[in-house]
Amino acid sequence: MNNQYPVYTLVNECHDCYKCVRECPVKAIKIENNHASVIPEKCISCGTCVKVCPANAKCVRNDLERVKNLLISGKDVYVSLAPSWSGVFEMSPQRMIAILKKLGFKDVSETALGAQEVSIRTAEMLNSMDKGLLISSACPVIVDYIRLYKPEFTKYITPIGSPARTHAKILREEYGNDIAIVFIGPCIGKKNEADAQDGLIDISLTFEELKIWINDQFPDVSQIQKDDSYVFVPRSAYEGSLYPIDGGMNETIKRIGVKKEVQLLEICSIPAFEKALNNLDPEKINRPIFVEALACEGGCVAGPCISTEKASISIISDVLAKVKDRPVIPKKPEYVVEYDYKPSGVAESKYSLEEITKTLKKIGKHTVDDELNCGGCGYSSCRELAVALLDGVAEPSMCVSYMRKIAMRKAAAMLRCMPAAMVMVDNNMNILEANDNFMRMFTGDMYEIFKSRPDGLTGAAIDRIVEFADIFKTILKTGKSLHKEHYAVGDRLYDINAFTIEPNEIVGAIINDVTQSETNREKISEKAKEVISKNISIVQEIACLLGEHMVETETLLNSIANDYDDKTDGDKK
Repeated sequence: MNNQYPVYTLVNECHDCYKCVRECPVKAIKIENNHASVIPEKCISCGTCVKVCPANAKCVRNDLERVKNLLISGKDVYVSLAPSWSGVFEMSPQRMIAILKKLGFKDVSETALGAQEVSIRTAEMLNSMDKGLLISSACPVIVDYIRLYKPEFTKYITPIGSPARTHAKILREEYGNDIAIVFIGPCIGKKNEADAQDGLIDISLTFEELKIWINDQFPDVSQIQKDDSYVFVPRSAYEGSLYPIDGGMNETIKRIGVKKEVQLLEICSIPAFEKALNNLDPEKINRPIFVEALACEGGCVAGPCISTEKASISIISDVLAKVKDRPVIPKKPEYVVEYDYKPSGVAESKYSLEEITKTLKKIGKHTVDDELNCGGCGYSSCRELAVALLDGVAEPSMCVSYMRKIAMRKAAAMLRCMPAAMVMVDNNMNILEANDNFMRMFTGDMYEIFKSRPDGLTGAAIDRIVEFADIFKTILKTGKSLHKEHYAVGDRLYDINAFTIEPNEIVGAIINDVTQSETNREKISEKAKEVISKNISIVQEIACLLGEHMVETETLLNSIANDYDDKTDGDKK
């Protein structure tokens, strides 16, 4: 048994889009640390989350290594091949068998053999009923859905093993109980059947896994020689090959023959099946009704791991083309797997109105009007989200409207605290947002009136508030930012930084009134010039005085020098 659940999440790839929560028919998804993970005890392995995940973060457990280890264990390993294979693999049965034998399998058999036995046993049961309800056990996903979410209907599941289990019994009866059996098909739910370890199916692979394996081993499958002697063992299937098609099981039952009172219904998809069971009281049914229920819309040919891009019509056509008719269908089954399905209902959370109301307030839902029920979180209503929050499988951040309000509050708080004026304008030149400093700066005597309005200046025409509306028009047109320094408006000076928020849609501007600082700067400049002028004047006076003093000194020194020279000449004489 593999301890890893068949469906899991690659955490690093999960982008918290909540699409898996939104699409999961049973809400078996837990959001933790902004990442989605499957809740195994709630999951029915329908594969919806795998198909819808836009980031491919939801994955199906890969069991290839387990199968390869089984092949080298020395056991004879047989393939139980789902009948939908003929709509997926573009090859003959002989080539398909050759490839699987080349991979190491002992032989290949058709799961449809088990389907035929199931149909015969089901027809036998229906012919013995006077009234009542029977639901097919062919789809493991439907069976798990009933057991977990509609446990009161568990007793109406046909007490027969699925076609895969029945086929496994056929193979073990034919080739001995010591063989190993690997089921291969388009279904994730079959992995749960194999994990059940009831001694019938050892491992289940998907078509996707098989394709990967084949491509790795045989880059060119055309090189593998088919052998016309290769046939499905122990024999070929007939009408059982109709099973993967919507209504296919009922068609086989019709071919077997049931009394005219029996009504055969087919329902595909979990949502459709859920609606069909709502308000149904099987005890009040006065005729025999059989429901062929399949989890995948369109049948098994639309399974989550069908692994083909072919149109569904082409797949169905290819499956039908390979169905063989047999002239006589036995009225008694040769092999039957009696199976007793037990209910295992998921406990429904029950919280008081007070608890739910308190939780709703945590996501900003203070009144009924606050409950938008938009479904953005993945739940159909705000109250469902509240219950999920109480269950610990959801986070408050999943509520888009709540997070938007928080973001708006934070932005508003930042805008209010900004010392500069701030305004945002749309492409119609109307104000989207303006902080208090903008209103104070540009509305004058109307400030108190605008401040008292809940929306402030929102919706007002910008050209009626400021005289520089052309700046916003220019940015909306060009998409380029503008910086206006010391922009004069009347007797005021502004520094304006205008920029694009959304190209051609929204522009913003941060505005500072620099009139006072510029006035102070001019006064300081004038004072500085005055000081400089005085200093220059003083320096010039000092220079003049020094100049006059230097002249007088020079004259005196020259006079002394001349007198000294005259005396020296007299002494020489």
